[in-house]
Amino acid sequence: MKLFLKGERCYTEKCAIEKRNFPPGQHGKTRKQKMQGYGIQLREKQKVKRIYGVLEDQFRRYFEAADRTRGITGETLLQLLERRFDNVIYRLGLATSRAQARQLVRHGHFQVNGRKVDIPSYSLRSGDVVTIKATSQKAPTILHAIEEVKGRGIPAWLSFDGAAGKVVSLPTREQINLPVQEQLIVELYSK
Repeated sequence: MKLFLKGERCYTEKCAIEKRNFPPGQHGKTRKQKMQGYGIQLREKQKVKRIYGVLEDQFRRYFEAADRTRGITGETLLQLLERRFDNVIYRLGLATSRAQARQLVRHGHFQVNGRKVDIPSYSLRSGDVVTIKATSQKAPTILHAIEEVKGRGIPAWLSFDGAAGKVVSLPTREQINLPVQEQLIVELYSK
């Protein structure tokens, strides 16, 4: 499945899924995989982990936090992951991939509510304002990413005016357009 992990490369014909959509090895094309139950649930969890670039322990903590809060656990889990600082930078179009967004955040190119934040897992709340540091506004990577976002668009729960982005509201499941069945993840962790 195409997860768009490589940034703009996934939008071209050089994408690995476009070139070779089968497992590696001599028998990759002929190997049949019959997925059932646990395998399908595990694959869904791995897909979400890879999309957001989160490791296993951190993902489990996100699930436990989502399980403790009121509401539908799967939707709350996706909300928590979507509100990560590196993901918001990617969604605002200030980076071409989540991995690049994570690196830009770690290098301290952005501020939240006027304060420098260099933690990619920082959870943003409704009303938070994300700005590019004055020294980083002319950085070629950020300028290139802003040009690329025009084709991708910005979700409705965020707003961006060219200089600053704002978290307008918390994301709903309809606004998170990922090919994920979060209920399978809840079932996997509920065993």
